Amino acid sequence: MVSIVLVSHSKELAAAVKALADQQTQNRTPIVTAAGIDDAQQPFGTDPLEIVEAIRSVLSADGVLVLMDLGSAVMSATVAMDLLEPGQAAVVQLVAAP
Repeated sequence: MVSIVLVSHSKELAAAVKALADQQTQNRTPIVTAAGIDDAQQPFGTDPLEIVEAIRSVLSADGVLVLMDLGSAVMSATVAMDLLEPGQAAVVQLVAAP
């Protein structure tokens, strides 16, 4: 089964989208988030290393669909792809989906 990684600048937004998607898929699809950054002053952003960890946590032979919310999330996900092993990256598809 294809897994999903939700990449968002907002932890709260990603959690809400995940909750909705989990409900729609009846929790049959592995869905994880990589959202926000650990900065109390400015919590909005994305972290390529967190995206790599999220992808690896749901990686399967069926693949991973990475959905990103804004332009810099696309850049972070692209960097994350460069950090994956070639065999891992081969089954990952990036989709800009605000």
